[in-house]
Amino acid sequence: QVQLVESGGGSVQAGGSLRLSCAASGYRTYCMGWFRQTPGKEREGVASINRNDVGTYYADSVKGRFTISLDTAKNTVYLQMNTLKSDDTAMYYCAASSNYCYTLSPAYFRAWGQGTQVTVSS
Repeated sequence: QVQLVESGGGSVQAGGSLRLSCAASGYRTYCMGWFRQTPGKEREGVASINRNDVGTYYADSVKGRFTISLDTAKNTVYLQMNTLKSDDTAMYYCAASSNYCYTLSPAYFRAWGQGTQVTVSS
């Protein structure tokens, strides 16, 4: 049974930092990613990372500010978010794929967490 459990969301002022974590169990993950969604908008990819140093991918809007990392021993993915902006306010979702990924398309990921809210105030 697949389970993805996110943690680390919260409220922060613009310019601040947050670190999100997502632990996967019951699923052999080759790729994990972070996505975000605001009311009335489609879910968008933020960052993804593959096992075995196959590659990482970032949305242009977060490049240079966010860093995704993967602890394969713990099957846990992290998203370090620095220099946060009000536009980063969203529900953040963790996702996993049993294949390597080369995309930030949500359709590629089959397992999803429940989401964690990130609110950035200006």
